[in-house]
Amino acid sequence: MAIDSEAGSCVGADVAAGIPPAAALFHSLADETRLRIVRRLVRGEARVVDLVAELGLAQSTVSKHLACLRDCRLVDYRAEGRQSFYSLTRPELMDLLAAAEELLAATGHAVVLCPAPGATPGDAPADGALTAGQVGA
Repeated sequence: MAIDSEAGSCVGADVAAGIPPAAALFHSLADETRLRIVRRLVRGEARVVDLVAELGLAQSTVSKHLACLRDCRLVDYRAEGRQSFYSLTRPELMDLLAAAEELLAATGHAVVLCPAPGATPGDAPADGALTAGQVGA
C-alpha cells in the first residue's frame, strides 16, 4: 500500500498483485508517518490540525496518510460541525503495536528488515542495527 501522490490514498496494487492480506497490513504500517499517526491515535481521537501540530508535519501530508489509513480501514472519523475527529477503528491495532514494541525490546532492537529498495541483503549493517526506513521505536 503506497501513497498515490495524485489521489492521496492507499493504492491496492499490492493486494491486486497477490500479496497476502497480512503482508498488505504490515506494509500499510511500515511507513514512518502512518505509524506516527497511528501511535498518536492510540492516545485518542484527533483532528488533522492536532496531528499537524503534534507531529510537525504539513497538513497535506497528514491528510494523505489519513486517507491511506482510512482506505485500509485502520482509521475512521466522525464529523462534528465542520470538524472531523479521527480515531482507530480496531482496538486490536493497539495490541499489535504493543506486541511489536515488546518484540523490539526482546531482540534489543536488532530486528533487521529487508534492505532498502535496490540494496542487497549483504548491504544490511553487520552489527544488526536498524537503518533508516526500517521499523524503529
